[in-house]
Amino acid sequence: MQQNPLGRTGRDVSAIGLGTWQLGADWGEVDEAEALAVLAASADAGVTLFDTADVYGDGRSESVIGRFLAGRPGHGITVATKMGRRAEQRAENYIAANFRAWAERSRRNLGVEMLDLVQLHCPPSAVIDDDGTFDALDALVDDGAIAAYGVSVETCAQALAAIARPGVTNVQIIVNPFRLKPLDEVLPAAASAGVAVFARVPLASGLLSGRYTSDTAFAANDHRSYNRQGEAFDRGETFSGVDFETGLAAARELAASLPEGIALPAATIAWIASRPGITTVIPGARSVAQARANAAAATLLGDGGLDVAAFDAAVHEVYDRLLRDDIHPQW
Repeated sequence: MQQNPLGRTGRDVSAIGLGTWQLGADWGEVDEAEALAVLAASADAGVTLFDTADVYGDGRSESVIGRFLAGRPGHGITVATKMGRRAEQRAENYIAANFRAWAERSRRNLGVEMLDLVQLHCPPSAVIDDDGTFDALDALVDDGAIAAYGVSVETCAQALAAIARPGVTNVQIIVNPFRLKPLDEVLPAAASAGVAVFARVPLASGLLSGRYTSDTAFAANDHRSYNRQGEAFDRGETFSGVDFETGLAAARELAASLPEGIALPAATIAWIASRPGITTVIPGARSVAQARANAAAATLLGDGGLDVAAFDAAVHEVYDRLLRDDIHPQW
C-alpha cells in the first residue's frame, strides 16, 4: 500500500485508510467480533490509518480500536480521532477545558497516553475563525496529550480557513464523484501549505457502491433513514447531500463507464486517491470482505487496469449534468 506524508508530522499513512463510523453501530448493529475482524483485515492489507471519533457509538468505536491495537505491539497504525460533537454545536462549547476533557476521554477509550491526531469534528465556522481555538489545541500538544491536530469540515470555506492555520496537520472533507467542489481550491491550497487531506464519505454513504436500488431499505437507527434531509445533522453527511434517486441514476451511469471487471466502488476509491493533494481516502467497512475490497482498490492505480483519465472525464460529465447545480453551491 502506498504511504503518504501526514502533513508535517513526520508520519506516513496509507493512501487508503479505514473510516470506523460504522463500527460504532450508527449504521445498524455490528458486533464486536466482526468489528475486530474488520480492523484486522484492514491492517493485514496495509492500512495504517484508522479514523474514528468520540461520538461513534458514544466511544464504542474508539474502545474497539484500542482493544485491537493493544493486541498488536508495534502495529505502526496512526489513529485519528475527532472531538467536539459530545456537546451542543455552539461556539462557546469549544473551550480549552472541554478540549482537555474530551481528549482525556479519548485517551482512556483508546488506552494511550498521547493521541496521534485529534480533529475538531465539523465545528461551527466561528470556532475555526477563533485564534483561541488553536491556542488551546497547541497547549494540548505542548502538554503531550495529543501529538497533532486537524479539523474535519463540512464546507470548502471552512477547509480553507483551517488550512491557513499554521498548526493544522490535516483537514478532513467529503470528496467523491458527487462532491467535486474541493478539487477547485481546497486540494491545491492544502498541497501548497503542506496540510494533509483526508477524503471522507468517499462512496457517498454507499450510493457509489452500486448495490442500492429504489427498493433498498435501511434500518431505523441508520442515518441513511433518519437524516436524508438533515433532520439530525448536516444533510451533506448522508448520501453527500444528493437526492437518493438522482444518486442512483448517477451511480448507474458511472458504473456503465467502467470496463468489465472493475467495480464502481473500487474505481471511485482509486480515483479519489489519485487526485493531487489527497493524502488518504477513508472508506468505512462493516465486513471483512468490504475492508479487503476497499484496500485492494489501491491496486487499480498505476498499471492496475483503471484508466483514471477516462473515469475522471465520466465523473465530471455526470456531475455537471446531474448534480452540480444542486450540490456545488452548498458545500
